[in-house]
Amino acid sequence: MEPIPLPSHIHYELLLQLLERQTAMAVSRQSPAQEQVHQLIITLRKALALQKQLEESCERHNLPIEYRWSLNTAANVEKAVPPDSVLSLQKE
Repeated sequence: MEPIPLPSHIHYELLLQLLERQTAMAVSRQSPAQEQVHQLIITLRKALALQKQLEESCERHNLPIEYRWSLNTAANVEKAVPPDSVLSLQKE
């Protein structure tokens, strides 16, 4: 069985750190944007918690997981760009 692709946890952490350390500090305390940033942080924390629940469920059912760092896995790149296309692009 093929592993189930899931985002690496670092993606969530990076977004949360950016929002908490920089975005939240950049918006004024009384602006509507401040509440929106707060809600976005809550939503990302919930998404990470839900992903962890999915991972635990997969583990209980012996389903393999593969953490992905990007959409550009080696197999996807090969499917998206046939080798002949790469050669023709290099010649141009």
